[in-house]
Amino acid sequence: MLDNRNCPAPASRENICIDTYRVLDSCRDKDCFENVKVYLTDFGEEIIERTSVIRAKCAKIISAYIDINDVPFNRGFYQLNIRIYVKLTFEACVCPGNIQEIDGIAVVDKKVILFGSEGNVNVFKSELGDSGFCKKHCEINNSQSQPIAVLEAVDPIVLGVKVVEPKRFACSCCCCIDDIPENVLGCVSGPLCDRDSKSLVVSLGFFSVIKIERPAQLLVSAVEYNIPEKECITASEDDPCTLFRAMSFPVNEFSPPIINTCGCSVPTNKPQKEPRCGCGN
Repeated sequence: MLDNRNCPAPASRENICIDTYRVLDSCRDKDCFENVKVYLTDFGEEIIERTSVIRAKCAKIISAYIDINDVPFNRGFYQLNIRIYVKLTFEACVCPGNIQEIDGIAVVDKKVILFGSEGNVNVFKSELGDSGFCKKHCEINNSQSQPIAVLEAVDPIVLGVKVVEPKRFACSCCCCIDDIPENVLGCVSGPLCDRDSKSLVVSLGFFSVIKIERPAQLLVSAVEYNIPEKECITASEDDPCTLFRAMSFPVNEFSPPIINTCGCSVPTNKPQKEPRCGCGN
């Protein structure tokens, strides 16, 4: 590729104050939730009554809810109660050659304790586009006594799927259908139901990062923005292959990364060294 990263030298440097969020504590987690009940639609309930040959097609996180509570006798620490809503799509073999697709919602809960410091500042902010002319005044009090929790999670891995009889499955569900938000219910193909019959349960694996943040003002060193001197390059309409020929061949797309003895991914386009434990080495 042509080098498009040429930037002119900065004109001047100064210290500026920015308003942002500071991460006070964070953790990563690898959770496995076993025998999680899947709330199916009416059509899905009819399908599992006729067959138990079902496989998972995909799983996607639809929404998540985080509740923050103070930890008693531990000032500055908070317990995060996290509820994650997952949409699952399955393929069921009703009879040879007849595959039916069904979907449903699974709900999982987890708890984490993180340090979030203390704060007693109330922040009032004006709304964007509010000119103040002939507008009803209404104060919005955003209390900052509690920090802000952030959940980052990839879509879960479906580790197992099975259909169980009602007498052999004691539901330890964390919620019922009435507790599922409307925006989550609208993601499936029909209304969910919870009959006293067979149940579809799954085992889900989650990789997540959880952070706790507070507003902060930071003093940083910055430089003035300069207009780039280099002009943008576009492909000619008469010769559209000009830009394509300048592109590097994507070697990594055709060659998977090498996994060394420590389990770390090593790019194939870099010189190999002696393997050392720890991906950060």
